[in-house]
Parts: sequence; structure tokens; C-alpha cells
Amino acid sequence: MSKAEIDAITTEFFGAFDNRGGKPADVARIRRLVLPNGVIVKTGPDFAAYTVDGFVEPRERLLADGRLVEFSEWETSERTEIVDDLATRVGEYRKSGVLDGEPFEGGGTKVIQFVRTPDGWRIAALSWFDRD
Repeated sequence: MSKAEIDAITTEFFGAFDNRGGKPADVARIRRLVLPNGVIVKTGPDFAAYTVDGFVEPRERLLADGRLVEFSEWETSERTEIVDDLATRVGEYRKSGVLDGEPFEGGGTKVIQFVRTPDGWRIAALSWFDRD
């Protein structure tokens, strides 16, 4: 059951940013999926480390203010290792949307660390690298 739960949380995480077809993105759900003191890190030349709120708030604005529309991202492959109450998932992903009127596509790698809590699996840390 653990792998299925981790799969579901991962799918829900990616789905939080989806605003295709004019539907509002539900980025606030990240606060439920990630531990309150979880860490989210973007690697690469634009390195940044975020608190949960520091990650969620600007993305809520970007996905709601009309600058980023028809956006979605999805996992294309993954490997998940579960040991006791710990799990690590390394996944490749793709994304597409229209930013400031310009269509774009891209992808990269996300590494997600999960922990099993009394309320079920939650994300403790997430890091990503945008390849293109």
C-alpha cells in the first residue's frame, strides 16, 4: 500500500499547478502534502531554497494572475525506494504552458523525500532541476 500512497501524493503534487482549460490551480494543497517545516529547493544556476509558504505564495499568484496559463506538469518516469518509514523518489518530468503569451515546454528531475507520519505519508523535502 505504501507505494500506491506515494504514487497518489506525487500525482496530487504535480496536479496542484494545473490550470488548463481555465480551471484554477490548487497550489494551496501543497501545504497539506508537505510537512509544515518541509524544504523545497530549486537547483541549477537559479538556486533557491524555500519554506512551504515561500514556495506556494508566488506560484499561487503566477497561476492565478493570467501570466501563466494552460500550465501542467507530469511525471514521465520514476524510481521509488521505501525503507521502513522513509521513502525517496527520483522522477523525470515534463511541463508545458503559456507564459506571458509565449508557449513553452520543458522538463527535468525531481527528488522527493517522504516520511510516514501518524496521518500517512508526507513530503519532507523536494528538490528539482529544470533541464530545459
